[in-house]
Amino acid sequence: MEKIRTIIIDDESPARELIKHYLTELDDIEVIAECADGFNGLKTITALKPDLVFLDIQMPRLTGIEMIEVMTEKPEIIFTTAYDQFALKAFELNAVDYLMKPFPKRRFLEATKKAVDKIRSGLGNKKPASHLLEKKPDTGAPVNRIVVRKGNAINLIPVDQIRFVEAQDDYVMIYHTAGKALKQQTMKFYEENLPREDFVRVHRSYIVRVEEINKIEPYGKDNHLAILKSGDKLPVSRSGYKQLKEELNF
Repeated sequence: MEKIRTIIIDDESPARELIKHYLTELDDIEVIAECADGFNGLKTITALKPDLVFLDIQMPRLTGIEMIEVMTEKPEIIFTTAYDQFALKAFELNAVDYLMKPFPKRRFLEATKKAVDKIRSGLGNKKPASHLLEKKPDTGAPVNRIVVRKGNAINLIPVDQIRFVEAQDDYVMIYHTAGKALKQQTMKFYEENLPREDFVRVHRSYIVRVEEINKIEPYGKDNHLAILKSGDKLPVSRSGYKQLKEELNF
């Protein structure tokens, strides 16, 4: 029987060593790699396509959540984290399990056996791991950067460099100071998570940074155009115009 190909991703060496030590009791598991940060973790997952990943959430460079946002592979995920368990409850329906640090061996083996059984049964993930985020809890805090993937390259776009966001079917196009980037995400996510003091949804298809607006011109009946400093012209709906009036006090 083939072994479950497994990768451990955690920025703390003792945590990785503990997982490897616990896994020595399981003949089903083969650890094929370990990584100390999210960038290397994502690169390794793409190259090796493991069956199972033990994934920390709070890591430098790229967090576990940001990794999942751009992960196109379909491994089973077990979170190993010190993150608050109540905030992670929503992951339970999608992730195999999550382990709160410090976790006892019994709890670890229980979670791992659950993953092994799921993989062996053929009922493992059929969708990219990014679908885990459909159940991601709302932290209530605005994001400060956006992770995008283009081919094998991973780019981090600081929110303060975003000029506007445009809806494109199941994706959004993010226009920023260095260019533009396509990401599979909803406009609702950006409306709820971009800093509300800086961004306004001016149209069902556009969210714009307020300070990027140079002027607003009438455009047909009850409609307007926002003329940006870049020269871009964005449609403004009636509800968007109302929000802009409140934001700009005119």
